Amino acid sequence: MNPVKVRNIEIGTGIPKICVPIIGTTKEEILKAAETIKTTAADVVEWRVDWYEDIFDFEKTEETMSALRETLGEMPILFTFRTSKEGGEKAVEIDVYVELNQKAARTGLIDMVDVEAFTGDDAVKAVIETAHECGVKVVASNHDFHKTPEKEEIVSRLRRMQELGADIPKIAVMPQNKKDVLTLLSATEEMASDYADRPIITMSMAGTGVISRLCGEVFGSALTFGAVGKASAPGQMGAGDLQTVLELLHKSL
Repeated sequence: MNPVKVRNIEIGTGIPKICVPIIGTTKEEILKAAETIKTTAADVVEWRVDWYEDIFDFEKTEETMSALRETLGEMPILFTFRTSKEGGEKAVEIDVYVELNQKAARTGLIDMVDVEAFTGDDAVKAVIETAHECGVKVVASNHDFHKTPEKEEIVSRLRRMQELGADIPKIAVMPQNKKDVLTLLSATEEMASDYADRPIITMSMAGTGVISRLCGEVFGSALTFGAVGKASAPGQMGAGDLQTVLELLHKSL
């Protein structure tokens, strides 16, 4: 498996990295959150731009992105517009979504960009191609806030993301019961052991699935999401607590 290096962080080796989302609506809120996150256990920041009030004014977006880059220094930034169909704050036309992600990659201010894997192959490939031309890594993602698909389907989706050229395939699913969590973990182990040649990110959401955010090093998920302040998804733990558990598990392995 080939790790993914972003700035001074290597995703795919050792303890799973901790990513903390910023979900501020204004530039001021975003930068204030960044200042707080700098003092925590976070390895990566995910800027959830679908929360940002001026996201469709790229001049303002770039200004905020530049200020965020200055605030965070060498901490890697993942640029994510989560669409409403996958649990995000805003709906967006596909062509606008593709252009936004391409423009973000071209700024040189971000390190990774998230593209929803089932936006359409042409759209996904367009974002991946531009990102790679700009030296930006791509997280291809899929979120199911209603259910947990069968193990074979989870593995199939992750393999498809890899085939499309994403640097890091990611899937998040909602458990209806404890067995669903086992399904997600089993799919993670199978993908990591049998198919993946790059890091993957998987999680089972809500309180029922919180164990999946902690045991990535055992089953093969290379990054986990923690909260500093308001969580961006159900089941996120505080980043400090997350770090404590990840380190305890790591020592025992």
